[in-house]
Amino acid sequence: MTDAAAASQPVRAGKATPAGAGPFSLFERMVAWRYLRSKRKETVISVIASISFIGIMLGVATLIIVMAVMNGFRTELLTRILGINGHLILQPIDRPLDDYAEVAARIAGVPGVKFAMPLVEGQVLAQGRQGTNGTGALVKGIREADLKNIPLVAGNVRQGELNGFDASEGVAIGTRMAENLGLGLGDSITLVSPDGDVTPLGVNPRVKAYPVTAIYEIGMSEYDSLIVFMPLAEAQLFFNSEGVAQTIEIFVDDPDKVDDLREPVEAAAQRQLYLTDWRFRNQTFFSALQVERNVMFMILTLIVLVAALNIISGLVMLVKDKGRDIAILRTMGATRGAVMRIFMMTGAAIGMTGTLAGVILGIIVCLNVESIRQFFSWVSGTTIFNPELYFLSKLPAEINMSETVSVVVMALALSFLATIFPAWRAARIDPVEALRYE
Repeated sequence: MTDAAAASQPVRAGKATPAGAGPFSLFERMVAWRYLRSKRKETVISVIASISFIGIMLGVATLIIVMAVMNGFRTELLTRILGINGHLILQPIDRPLDDYAEVAARIAGVPGVKFAMPLVEGQVLAQGRQGTNGTGALVKGIREADLKNIPLVAGNVRQGELNGFDASEGVAIGTRMAENLGLGLGDSITLVSPDGDVTPLGVNPRVKAYPVTAIYEIGMSEYDSLIVFMPLAEAQLFFNSEGVAQTIEIFVDDPDKVDDLREPVEAAAQRQLYLTDWRFRNQTFFSALQVERNVMFMILTLIVLVAALNIISGLVMLVKDKGRDIAILRTMGATRGAVMRIFMMTGAAIGMTGTLAGVILGIIVCLNVESIRQFFSWVSGTTIFNPELYFLSKLPAEINMSETVSVVVMALALSFLATIFPAWRAARIDPVEALRYE
């Protein structure tokens, strides 16, 4: 007995209203389910269907994982960049910023502003213990109260403390800088600045050693290996800026609404100034991340597209193999629409189950991505996701529900579209021609 004849038995034994009377009825679903189950002589069709299922599953999972990791990258980097750098940066125009304390106090009183910190900064060469190579560093001269207002630093001090920072005449450095220079708490770090004392023979570099009073770990390797925090008064002396500040960095409640605070801040400053914000300073970096994210989405979509094409080839072979069954269904009264829906449901079932499995697999990997990274690093004996290259100390992943829904809709749409042509060919089969050569 053929599949079509077997599937027709429940219809004949049904009630007055046949189960196969309406679109997507029990009869149509039953036949579609029979065609999904493979027989020994249909091994090739079953293999193609399995490959299509695995392809869609891996494509959807890969899309979800990659998008989650890139979202995690952006969120982590944005949190750290905005957590340690000002959201608005004030620079003087008319004269040196010698009234920085008063200006900062007035700006801090503006609604929406967390705090404003005067800053003196400069590039130096940092040297540690003898035998270690020197490294470039960025010195930030900052007041103790302002440093304690930066949670990423104050909340992540691994050794030492920030109490008494202004009077310590010492510096706070990151864990990676401490490792690179072989320094520990209480050791001296030597800073060399090219802007030193002016002599008849030229400018002599300024060299001075400072004790390490605190070691912090932000979790972003670039900052942990680059930034040296120094008391503001010491930085003013070291960089020949006695009594003045170079800039005032302003931290606000909502970094996305810095434009609304420009006029109030300018009014509170009561002097000519130039304001820039974090978006302008990091525009190239975040634009590159967005472009890379969009390109990766387009490229990885091709994986799902290839799997959808496998559905087409599998259904075309299935239609060719089931030509006699289709003819019997047509002679028993099945319409072309019913035949078309049967094969569309057969292909769509592969796409739906593959998409569901891909979502589950993708979510599981995203929730355990750091453990998976550590496992493969241990197996391979190499460092996967080197913090020195990728800025962050661990692999982040953040699942965005709207993006996940977009991936699911895209996969289901491609799977559905892939079934239309084979189903249309099945519906166009002439029963007389199909049975004539059997």
